[in-house]
Amino acid sequence: MTQGLPLDGEANGTERWSAFFARFATVVLVANSDAVRMGELRARYGGEALFVFFNKVYKVLDAPFDGQCILVARSSRAGANIVYRREVEDVLRLVRTPSFQGICNLRAGTHERFSTPAEFGGDVPVGHLDMAGSLRGFYPSDQVATSGFALALFLVEHCPATRIVLAGFTAQRSKRWKLFTDHDWTFEQIVQRLLLRAGRIETTGAASDDLFGAIAQRFPDVSPADVALVSAEVLAERLDGANGAIDDLLKTTRTQRRFGDWLRSMKPKTRKAKIAEQDATAGRG
Repeated sequence: MTQGLPLDGEANGTERWSAFFARFATVVLVANSDAVRMGELRARYGGEALFVFFNKVYKVLDAPFDGQCILVARSSRAGANIVYRREVEDVLRLVRTPSFQGICNLRAGTHERFSTPAEFGGDVPVGHLDMAGSLRGFYPSDQVATSGFALALFLVEHCPATRIVLAGFTAQRSKRWKLFTDHDWTFEQIVQRLLLRAGRIETTGAASDDLFGAIAQRFPDVSPADVALVSAEVLAERLDGANGAIDDLLKTTRTQRRFGDWLRSMKPKTRKAKIAEQDATAGRG
């Protein structure tokens, strides 16, 4: 196991994380997605790559992973999610093998709090990666970046010689897993697509067609700027139409939603909700 992962407040934390990831020629970021096929990923990228897993790894792993890997544990107001939800052992049993490199406790918002190494059990290396500062002024301010997006951005900017592969980063809801609305999935997909076309990252599976580029190539007298402008107009019109349909659905389901809100109000507040209320009260004071 890797010792000496940088903790919050220690000197040269960014440089030390950069050096850690730069040791690997390939880093594969594995999203908790139905699109992930672990057997295929393991066969394709071999034993030299570092596999990065996120939080609830049992969404993609059904047996202990024997390759080189690191676990990213995302923080919230209450500390690392897997810590306050008491999921550490359930998660670690699937990655804690001789090739396990440790835990990267990551935060992407200034309101998020790191957990101490002792809170993870004290028997695995733990480091802190603070992305809140570098995302400020770049990521939409009313939302917070996903862990995968934040780490991919870190690797692109600090490990230019490393091959960065995103596996399962589809930003699509499935029957099993939902998308959280506190992330800007559209913004992240735009940045991901731009980095992909610039050759700075790779993705598994078939790459999406460059539809707008194909239009400009087919009609040379039409500028790429005009293609982008007209495309935005069409998408805006279609979005307006979709919003109208959504409004109708909201009106139809108003009674059901009120009943659902009442049921949720009867549940005891989680520790995370209590901390958020305390922070809000302190801010008003």
